[in-house]
Amino acid sequence: MPNSPESLLQLLQRFTKHPSQIKQVHSLLLTTGNLLPNPQNTSSNHLKWHPTLLFNALIRAYLNLGQPRTTLLLFTHMLAHRCPPNAHTFPPLVKAAAASSPSSSPASNLGKPLHAQAIKRGASGDPFVQTSFVNLYARLGNVSDSRGLFEEMPEPCIVACNAMLDALGRSGDMGSALGLFRHMAVRDVVSWTTVINGYVRNGRFAEAILWFEKMMAHKDLTGGVVKPNEATYVSVLSSCSNCNGGGALYQGKQVHGYIIKNEVELTVFMGTALIDLYGKMGCLGYAVEVFSRMAVKEVCTWNTMISSLALNGMEKQAVDMFEMMKTEGLHPNEVTFVAVLSACARAELVDLGLELFRSMPHDFGIVPRMEHYGCVVDLLGRAGLLREAAGFISTMPFEPDASVMGALLGACKVHGSTELANKLARWLLESRSRHCGQYVVLSNVYAGAEMWDHAVALRKAMAEDGIQKIPAYSMID
Repeated sequence: MPNSPESLLQLLQRFTKHPSQIKQVHSLLLTTGNLLPNPQNTSSNHLKWHPTLLFNALIRAYLNLGQPRTTLLLFTHMLAHRCPPNAHTFPPLVKAAAASSPSSSPASNLGKPLHAQAIKRGASGDPFVQTSFVNLYARLGNVSDSRGLFEEMPEPCIVACNAMLDALGRSGDMGSALGLFRHMAVRDVVSWTTVINGYVRNGRFAEAILWFEKMMAHKDLTGGVVKPNEATYVSVLSSCSNCNGGGALYQGKQVHGYIIKNEVELTVFMGTALIDLYGKMGCLGYAVEVFSRMAVKEVCTWNTMISSLALNGMEKQAVDMFEMMKTEGLHPNEVTFVAVLSACARAELVDLGLELFRSMPHDFGIVPRMEHYGCVVDLLGRAGLLREAAGFISTMPFEPDASVMGALLGACKVHGSTELANKLARWLLESRSRHCGQYVVLSNVYAGAEMWDHAVALRKAMAEDGIQKIPAYSMID
């Protein structure tokens, strides 16, 4: 029968990534009543579970379509129709909850109720369900819940161990993460990469690089058990880009050389990470070469190339790259405009920068954020338009943060505007900002104008608030 539960279930399993077909099958299930429990089928256990199987297939299908809200809504319909969930119901539901931002209400409010439902339905002992909740609690920052659930598992599998490694890394407890890693009977590339990611998340980039080196020399890799994947390369290249210690560029080049030597496919994210590395390290030629050789470029790739050009004194080329990106049919995002507005600020392209800022909501549907306002303030300030910059700040729809006021303060130093600096000093003291750089810049403004009493008073305020200047350093790589 074309509309029988069995045939519709097969269609759902066949068209898991086809939105129109999934919606058509969903409509048929609703109109035929196959999602409703049938009291006449209580004698047959096979028929009794038909609605549960169909709901499970729908939940997985909408999750695969990237619709976590619909996935979670289907579960409420499932409960409303009194269809009993089973162990196969909960893993995709947990993924749907985790797909939401940890700060938003769906993920943070649904974790505990979903877990309670799994316990109520007798599914909480299933290893896949347990691992899913360990991962969910990790994403929500509830490492104690992750640990408690993990310790209840008699023989946690490698997936569960990796989820627990991630939870510990997210919480900053790298000591416990390393302890768990060493006690794992079996490790895969996810295990190694998760530890690297843990160091990266906690800003311990040098240790992330060292852990990658340890991985490359370990018997797991030399014996062919483990092989670096895309996530591994992106993590270590990101660490090289952000590492303040010497040798980071050398290490990044070593990773790049390994990728080429072993004929590893250069994915979008790997290529983007390489462009970021070379751009930040001043090797613009290498960044351009990687960019030109990439067969597929996403918005993030273009963003990184624009930033690299601007960072290396090629501001007009960065703007040209922005225009080229649009001709390629790619839609700029918030990060794109931070990059191109920064380029305009560095080149003092005031009219173009303001035009781009105004185009964000009108032409691209992007609401400017604090970073974009900070770029415009920097743009006006660098050009010496301090009064216009102050007026622009007064029109902001929200209170300016330290980055915005810091951009104006830096302009005051460059152009010697002590009058405006005095106003910023009052804001700085009233807001109790902890950014030592802003105090130092303001103090230098006063010193440059030979207003020694103001400079001394500001340094005294820093001392009273326990704010210390971070020593500068130079690095040759």
